[in-house]
Amino acid sequence: MSDTTTKIIKAGLKKRYAKEKRFRFFGLMSIVISFVFLLVLLISIFSKGWSAFQQTYVKLDVELNEEVLGINKFSNKDALFSARYKKIIKNSLKKKFPGVKGRKQKRALKNLVSKSAQYELRDKVLKDPELLGTTQSFWFLAKDDVDVFMKGNIDRTLPESNRRIKDYQLAWIDQLIAEDRLEKRFNTQLFSASDSREPEQAGLKGALMGSLFTMLVTLSLSFPIAVAAAAYLEEFAPQNNRWVDLIEVNINNLAAVPSIVFGLLGLAIYIGLFGVPRSTPLIGGLVLTLMTLPTIIIASRAAIKSVPPSIKQAAVGLGASRVQVLFHHTLPLAMPGILTGTIVGMAQALGETAPLLMIGMVAFVAEVPGSIMDPATVMPVQIYLWSDSPERAFSERTSAAIMVLLAFLVMMNLIAIVLRKKFEQRW
Repeated sequence: MSDTTTKIIKAGLKKRYAKEKRFRFFGLMSIVISFVFLLVLLISIFSKGWSAFQQTYVKLDVELNEEVLGINKFSNKDALFSARYKKIIKNSLKKKFPGVKGRKQKRALKNLVSKSAQYELRDKVLKDPELLGTTQSFWFLAKDDVDVFMKGNIDRTLPESNRRIKDYQLAWIDQLIAEDRLEKRFNTQLFSASDSREPEQAGLKGALMGSLFTMLVTLSLSFPIAVAAAAYLEEFAPQNNRWVDLIEVNINNLAAVPSIVFGLLGLAIYIGLFGVPRSTPLIGGLVLTLMTLPTIIIASRAAIKSVPPSIKQAAVGLGASRVQVLFHHTLPLAMPGILTGTIVGMAQALGETAPLLMIGMVAFVAEVPGSIMDPATVMPVQIYLWSDSPERAFSERTSAAIMVLLAFLVMMNLIAIVLRKKFEQRW
């Protein structure tokens, strides 16, 4: 080989190695850029939503005057339930700040505490009627503007016309802080209450239970149907058959159909034709089952196909039937791949909003669902509703709801990983 040829080969190798290095660099940079964008997104969500896990409370000295309430210790339960607790809260605030004048300031004073204060007081009296006629100190939820200010999201140095809290409200808040009557606590309301028009009372329990019931319905239907369909297509369906080919093409195409189309299908078939109740986890699970089936079927087929033919042939050689081979050998060995496809489909279903909007799960639901037949909403829809609310306190709750949804998704993935490791076998 001449020196010229050697130089040409070395030059070519040098170019190829340079291209390989550039390709590796671009690949590494793409990963770094993706990670940076993800990190920025997570930091943005966590920085906005972290404060929602705290809630401001106001301490009031409440005089449970029987004349004002119109009841006494011996009143029946209905009378105790409908007494004038709102008037008691208002009197407590007036007594605390006696110098308040004018209709505007009186309305602002009333808005120091949440509207839920009267109901909390009612529940305490119902639990212990002996409180009537006494003066008690209770902690009540603060109104959303007070809560936002206490978390540092309202700049008191701004001109009065540019902030929601006026100077006289700041003076009341400063007095309450000086007397240790304002404090921030962990926001149990976020996990123990359902949705509300009042930001300080709004919680995620209703949406969490709605998502849980919807996912249970989706998993209960989509997993067995998808695995059965994949097993039939791979192990029992005739090869080079026109109808089987048509089914396979349609399954692959359905995986790329926009999710809102499944919502329209559910609206027309399940609700319009079969009369399934709207806004329930049952109809939500049925619609999401349609959406997740193609994803799980495709993943399950790939997992079943990856099982070595030698294992199936050995089982057949020992006298096993095709069904025994499937259930005793093929499916157990393919289960890790099937579970991977299932969790991908369920994760997609957990984050879906569009198909659920079509079947009425966007409705305002103030009660926590107790079954798959109760009206409910789900976490993505709840996030959508809160993000569209004008109150500033809903902004932090939107980010907090996203954090809870991500935690819910991580928990689902962890369960899937544990199950996949349990079933995983090497050959």
